[in-house]
Amino acid sequence: MRTIKGPAIFLAQFAADETPFNSLDEIARWASGLGFQGVQIPSWDARLIDLALAAESQDYCDELRGVLDQHGIQITELSTHLQGQLVAVHPAYDQMFDGFAAESVRGNPRARTEWAVGQMKLAAMASQRLGLTTHASFPGALAWPYFYPWPQRPAGLVEAAFDELARRWRPILDEFDAAGVDIGFEIHPGEDLHDGVTFEMFLERVDDHPRCNILYDPSHLILQQLDYLGFMDVYGERIKLVHIKDAEFNPSPRQGVYGGYQSWVDRAGRFRSLGDGQVDFKAIFSKLAAQDFGGWAVLEWECCLKHQEDGAREGAQFIRDHIIRVADKAFDDFADAGTDAATNRQILGIQ
Repeated sequence: MRTIKGPAIFLAQFAADETPFNSLDEIARWASGLGFQGVQIPSWDARLIDLALAAESQDYCDELRGVLDQHGIQITELSTHLQGQLVAVHPAYDQMFDGFAAESVRGNPRARTEWAVGQMKLAAMASQRLGLTTHASFPGALAWPYFYPWPQRPAGLVEAAFDELARRWRPILDEFDAAGVDIGFEIHPGEDLHDGVTFEMFLERVDDHPRCNILYDPSHLILQQLDYLGFMDVYGERIKLVHIKDAEFNPSPRQGVYGGYQSWVDRAGRFRSLGDGQVDFKAIFSKLAAQDFGGWAVLEWECCLKHQEDGAREGAQFIRDHIIRVADKAFDDFADAGTDAATNRQILGIQ
């Protein structure tokens, strides 16, 4: 067993135009001051990284790592949540998702998809140059508007959507395979891969591709009322990344899992800062240790109530307190009497 690495923090929710959140150097100093040892970098944020340059220049990647080294910080992964989302967009969401893309491809879904695929391939090369072995992303969605079968879905609609999703992602997965990097798709409502069954549907269509894996975030499972601990038992071998994020689900006579179109504060299911929700993190960290998870415990702060800087400060300590330093020997080794094959046969009465 290995001791999970951390604490680390996903920077997407913290990057801003004000210091100390407007450069990699400053935000790394801030994170280090809170006790974080790693950062997950949103690759679309030019204040923190130039993805195209990272893909082509080893010198630039070495400089990035040098900046972080000064603060005792490592890069855990790059993230392409926004670009991965654009690999597959249903037309109903074209306008809303256009803002994620480069201005030159907005209003042109085909060009936007090509741009997104190109971004993913850059991320594979950049990850390799940075010495990373895992990557965080979204898969996008074509079938999501039809998740509830009313009106009745035409036969084959969902299958066609997943066939196309797999067709678009297979060459990207191959690029990541060539780079030696696993993609962890965040299982998330709004994505076609939003639970275990849909992940399996996709995995089957990419022929159990070794680079097709899971970013495990229990908050998105508890809001769907999934067995988030059992999920770890079923898919443990495919869980390559984790977001440590809390949530709560408080059903009422007036509202359930769909949220009633309410704001996050007024939803039955809502994200909370670490320790303020209902997720059993003692059980999660125990399972990660037992499953020999070798990655990072990455805080993703999302909370409808608490200030983000308080959530980060408290989250660093929360993760540190929950990481299990795994045992390097069995607790009952003191009672080992020492045996050999012959003795074992005698004990069992085998002639």
